[in-house]
Amino acid sequence: MRQTSLRQAWAEGRPAINGWCSIGSPFVAEVMAHAGWDSVTFDAQHGLIGYSEMLAMLQAVSAAPVTPLVRVSQNAPGEIMKALDAGAMGIICPLVNSRAEAEAFVAACRYPPAGGRSFEPTRAGLVGGPDYAATANAEVVCLAMIETRDGLEDVEAVAATPGLDGIYIGPSDLSLSLGGAPIQNSQDPTLLAAFDRILAACRAAGIRAGVHTAGVDYSKQMIARGFDLVTVGADVRYLGEARREAGEMRVAIAARATQPRT
Repeated sequence: MRQTSLRQAWAEGRPAINGWCSIGSPFVAEVMAHAGWDSVTFDAQHGLIGYSEMLAMLQAVSAAPVTPLVRVSQNAPGEIMKALDAGAMGIICPLVNSRAEAEAFVAACRYPPAGGRSFEPTRAGLVGGPDYAATANAEVVCLAMIETRDGLEDVEAVAATPGLDGIYIGPSDLSLSLGGAPIQNSQDPTLLAAFDRILAACRAAGIRAGVHTAGVDYSKQMIARGFDLVTVGADVRYLGEARREAGEMRVAIAARATQPRT
């Protein structure tokens, strides 16, 4: 099985950039996958993506040089294993609040003896090749989300979980949990201090640190802060630009209407 583009970026010593899909459309996934990201995440937690849509999206990006990740809806072994068997090359697991929860997450991602993943890589074996079973434990990326006060308080133990590749911060939920507003790209000192604690825990454990952002400028700031993975662009946010452009056109048309006709 070829090394994933996400792991390749890290092996080359550079931060990775991630795209995000919340719309359950294979074509949207294909467009995002060819945009130049190292990885693209299909959001089965808050996105409008069920299993059938996720499978079709994984199929749609097979030809792109990108690592397909899935954010599952919960830390449930069956859901995690189904996403991996469908061809996901990494899992982002939400709401990991303790070392025990991190261990359960990792166990669902790894074949024995490293974990308890059940063996039947239905589509994963097809796209991963004949050596999938031998290489999956080393290639599948396991990212635990820290997004609550409880998770932050246990972050050092979570980061030290054997088999965990990294921590991915959900900033909106983490901010809410710490008493702040659920906003992206926050400059709140309390939240940034939490980011630094998570970064330090990841560095001490020798794993990667990722964060969800909403744009290039904040992503650059987070890379400068030390993050190894930043989510830069999302399909819904890009479509949201239509509102701005429509507004600009409405202003232009209104201005034209006030001008005398010649």
